[in-house]
Amino acid sequence: LGTKLEVDVDTVIPDRSLTLNEGAIVPWRPISSQYYPQMLASACKEFGIDMDTPIEKLSKEALDIVLNGSKDKEFYFEYKNDFGMTRETWIPFEGILPNIERRYRETNSDFTRDQMAQYMTDLPCPSCKGYRLKEETLSVKVNNHHIGQISEFSINEALEFFDNLELSEKETQIAAPIFKEVRARLGFLKNVGLDYLTMSRAAGTLSGGEAQRIRLATQIGSRLTGVLYILDEPSIGLHQRDNDRLINTLQSMRDIGNTLIVVEHDEDTMMAADYLIDIGPGAGEHGGRIVAAGTPEEVAKNKNSITGDYLSGKKFIPVPAKRRKGNGLELEIIGAKANNLKNVNAKIPLATFSCVTGVSGSGKSSLVNEVLRKALARKLNRNHAKPGEHKEIKGIENLEKIINIDQSPIGRTPRSNPATYTGAFDDIRDLFASTNEAKVRGYKKGRFSFNVKGGRCEACKGDGIIKIEMHFLPDVYVPCEVCHGKRYNGETLDIRYKGKNIAEVLEMTVEEGLEYFTNQPRIARKLQTIVDVGLGYIRLGQPATTLSGGEAQRVKLASELHKRSNGKSFYILDEPTTGLH
Repeated sequence: LGTKLEVDVDTVIPDRSLTLNEGAIVPWRPISSQYYPQMLASACKEFGIDMDTPIEKLSKEALDIVLNGSKDKEFYFEYKNDFGMTRETWIPFEGILPNIERRYRETNSDFTRDQMAQYMTDLPCPSCKGYRLKEETLSVKVNNHHIGQISEFSINEALEFFDNLELSEKETQIAAPIFKEVRARLGFLKNVGLDYLTMSRAAGTLSGGEAQRIRLATQIGSRLTGVLYILDEPSIGLHQRDNDRLINTLQSMRDIGNTLIVVEHDEDTMMAADYLIDIGPGAGEHGGRIVAAGTPEEVAKNKNSITGDYLSGKKFIPVPAKRRKGNGLELEIIGAKANNLKNVNAKIPLATFSCVTGVSGSGKSSLVNEVLRKALARKLNRNHAKPGEHKEIKGIENLEKIINIDQSPIGRTPRSNPATYTGAFDDIRDLFASTNEAKVRGYKKGRFSFNVKGGRCEACKGDGIIKIEMHFLPDVYVPCEVCHGKRYNGETLDIRYKGKNIAEVLEMTVEEGLEYFTNQPRIARKLQTIVDVGLGYIRLGQPATTLSGGEAQRVKLASELHKRSNGKSFYILDEPTTGLH
């Protein structure tokens, strides 16, 4: 793998200016149990370690005993448990790092393993230095480089390396067909705008757009003809500079005899298309019709097309006439070196909308997500994630909380939906429980939840659908034949508010819900923010698994916007316009 999961001292002791008595060792703080704090106190007494000295001022020997333990010398340990019983024993001191490692490896409890995993991190393997191969393999070299070093080159560097490789006549003959393949494949990756990626980059760390463009490069390499390719927003995450290269690649695939259908909002891609189909006019309930079709010029002239209005310049996003000054305070990042960052300093004015931009792969995510977000989360949210390498961040005292709004799903099961995620469903259930009919029957708020026994349909356990396992084929989902997809039992559906039952409310779009709950300010406020971020067309009970990345991100944004803020929140958004017209 090239990495080993090991305990990371920096997450165990994030603040070395604290003393042992002040709780410098995070996993052994006396929050739930006194066992480890008492053990540490007894060991320090035995080994003569002062618990009121800051960690940074402890001697090397003392710190080594605290971290790694002392196998050859036992200490007297008297432990009082929560029931006042005392246990006395002589034991060797295990040390914090071996203790975390043991509890992570040997426990049967998922909770304990998750707790310990917070203090562990993937570090390069000491034997192979992260190259993944054994010494004998790495001793084979071409031009003084072994295969591990070459795979750490970026696509650009690798192309340069193979272009400048000097070989003898005999070697050139042997390597000619291999060279041709290597150069061609690297060339395809460069043409789709991925020349900044290293060849050894783990697939799991690629963004959606990058992964899609790698699959695209593979297809170009196959040189197939007569194929219909369907691409879904291939320009996601691409800087305008790289857009042209992507469009040229797509056109070259067309030119050898293929058909390409591209689902896209990007203006450059639309203008480069031979034929444009505009679907609309609105979203969700208001969409589903072909508004215009033809060349980009024809669509631009079509009066019914909103897309055409923007292509022709009739409509545009106005540039603000004046900018916010902010509050005069700023956040300053000093000496950031994560991934490809070259010891950078950056200032971000507070109480403003700041945008971090740059070509794909320039280090935007490294600066904002790796360094800034993790450092702020560690200080403000007591998170244990280890930030990317940097000297310091000034101005954190002007903030109270950090909110990261990314494109991860809002829930991994169909039980999560926009109503539950934004908290509107809690208020809706309160409302149904407060109706006269519900009070007469003694129904409480829980009766209207599809996650707990009582009000839900027990045939489908409140899912509304039943999974049929097809063994060798993908699972098939069919509506529950008892509740017909309504999720609730008949008694619960008898309770109505303004003529509708809870299942009918979940079937409403957010816009319909806003009108229906107009006299309920708590619910209306939450639904209004969902409409404000452009999601009025989604249904209140729409399963989270059916939302796109951009939609999920906007639901998260809406759920933050309806909260009352004190103005000291720091929001981080990762490409919030993804998937937006």
